[in-house]
Amino acid sequence: MGADMQSSSAITRLQQTQRHICPECPQAPTQKESIVHGPTTPALWEITLAELLEFQCIEHAGRECLVVPWTNTRWTYRQLQMESERLARGLLANGIQHGDRIGIMAGNCEQYVSLFFAAATVGAILVVINNTYTKAELMYALEHTACKMLFISPTIGRHCLEEAINYLENRDRSHSLPGLNEVVIIRGQYHNLKTYEDVILEGRGVSRNVAYRHTNVVSPYDVCNLQFTSGSTGNPKASMLTHHNLINNSRFIGDRMDLTSSDVLCCPPPLFHCFGLVLGLLACVTHGAKVVYPGETFEPAAVLDAISKEQCTAIHGVPTMFESIFAVSRPENFDCSRLRTGIIAGAPVLYSLMQRLVAELNMTEFTSSYGLTEASPTCFNAFTHDSIERRLTTVGRVMPHASAKIIDPKTGRTLPIGERGELCMSGYQVHNGYWKDPQKTADTLLRDEDGRVWLRTGDEAVFDEDGYCTITGRFKDIIIRGGENIYPLEIEERLGRHPAISHAAVIGIPDGHYGEVVGAFIELELDIKALPSAEELRDWTRETLGRHKAPRYIFACGSHELLPRVIPQTGSGKVQKQVLRELAHKLIEQGRTETLLA
Repeated sequence: MGADMQSSSAITRLQQTQRHICPECPQAPTQKESIVHGPTTPALWEITLAELLEFQCIEHAGRECLVVPWTNTRWTYRQLQMESERLARGLLANGIQHGDRIGIMAGNCEQYVSLFFAAATVGAILVVINNTYTKAELMYALEHTACKMLFISPTIGRHCLEEAINYLENRDRSHSLPGLNEVVIIRGQYHNLKTYEDVILEGRGVSRNVAYRHTNVVSPYDVCNLQFTSGSTGNPKASMLTHHNLINNSRFIGDRMDLTSSDVLCCPPPLFHCFGLVLGLLACVTHGAKVVYPGETFEPAAVLDAISKEQCTAIHGVPTMFESIFAVSRPENFDCSRLRTGIIAGAPVLYSLMQRLVAELNMTEFTSSYGLTEASPTCFNAFTHDSIERRLTTVGRVMPHASAKIIDPKTGRTLPIGERGELCMSGYQVHNGYWKDPQKTADTLLRDEDGRVWLRTGDEAVFDEDGYCTITGRFKDIIIRGGENIYPLEIEERLGRHPAISHAAVIGIPDGHYGEVVGAFIELELDIKALPSAEELRDWTRETLGRHKAPRYIFACGSHELLPRVIPQTGSGKVQKQVLRELAHKLIEQGRTETLLA
């Protein structure tokens, strides 16, 4: 693939030289533009989430839909529908109306799922809040979206939220969050706050006919979900997603995985993220399949236990999750014989990890995927029958009813096939914009001369002749050293192949001479016997990459009081590169230019 790109670039340079030397000479045919369109079949569904659940109950009412081992919950499709309908009546009893916002901050549990469908049933908007948010971040989310109710757990895994809950319980409502009427404890009890069960009981006073009238005015094009994007600077933005966005995107995701009603998906990614909510829950519901949420938060041992006991056929995760799964012992009589597929997304995947997925977990039909919250989320996904090479080096082909193009980010011009540029998406799955932020919405949603709206992803990508897409980096992450563009991904992949390194993250660090130089944060293998020197790692990088791409600064996690034991990630598994940039600045200020374990 790299050779093809080099060849394409060489041809482009020759054509440019030819036009310069001999403008009258016959020109070669114009290069094909980097624009691809997904198939237009099957047709899009125009239904709401409540209608989806009701429709699936016609055929799958008695089939298990949701399994949560850590709470001993097993719900059929009919049980999920009945629970969400009872909770919807409870929301109405608490004054929730069409368009009102309801917040949730909890781990993966059955109440999370029922609230998702209950809010959609009455036309409310569910605001899913990152489990790792601090008190200040939670308050911002509640204030920004003007939530009327908040469903919350006092603890989520190791994360304690009691300080935030105490503040909400005792706040002066004339000054703080005056519109937040109820704080509801989603599991168990806490002080005198209302509980999830209380809301269910209050719903008994609302007739089913009243609830039905509310459901009947909900449109597939209504916003049903606000998801905060993990921005690296400033406050996070809340992406507005509709029933239409989520239902159809999840359908096509399940189709790419060849899901059927006999499939069982193990889904450790969190429900506050599109990965757990859309690629997990809704991909299963649209196909009559079963989803298993093995733990409140990610626990590798619980994942392995669920795969074996529930006879899972698929598993989702980001690369760091799979690395953690391989690092723990298998449970007794572990059985993954039915496991065949799943989606790996969120970060680049090393070839060695791919090999282990196939060899040790039987995931012969795993698929690679690319998406972003603002696109509901999946834009490209591989097919289960694509070659291993395709699934390793690309994120597959564009999804149905979607279009994608690669542009020059400075001019907006569509680039030829084989050239890197900014990936833009268009189609049904593009979000309605950012909640109460028209400027940022206008910055990312562009209308072309034909009136078509395109979402600028901010990601750098390239298409090949067959329409397969490779994500080559994030524009804000590109390192410009002495005028040369350096792509962190290729350095991260190279460092990750060193036998002493389990994980690497590469950033640009300001430099007076070059503008920027390469900095690398590494996690060392636990059982490594001989620690490499900084120069050894630079030499390792130079074996396959240019000398200018060797890291100037190398920081080993856990080797200094400022450095965490592992590379910091968001709650959805993405590396927090802004945090790494700030750490690098502090370490360099202290003269710690090479921080390796001694």
